[in-house]
Amino acid sequence: MARQKYDVVIEAAHYSSDGNIAFIRVYERMGFAFSDLVLLDRKTLLERLKNGKHFVTGKRKHLLGGAFEVGKTVKRLMQNGKEIVTTGGQNRGHDLLEDVPIL
Repeated sequence: MARQKYDVVIEAAHYSSDGNIAFIRVYERMGFAFSDLVLLDRKTLLERLKNGKHFVTGKRKHLLGGAFEVGKTVKRLMQNGKEIVTTGGQNRGHDLLEDVPIL
């Protein structure tokens, strides 16, 4: 089985009162290794998705630095002229990262 390639692993998310992501806690690929935990706001998340970065949900495997239990791929969709960040094709009008813990 081929190894999945990704640039960023989303570990947790915080949502604002309107249902959109306020910020996410991630590990970013830096060459062959990954960063420590980093916080990204929604604007930065959308910019990086537009620039072609591959985001996935998941969590780091205990004591295995660059190894992750990877979940779903994160997508940017346009609904009614509004950008939505999602892991599925749901049509709810707000961001939703399934199986990602909420901060």
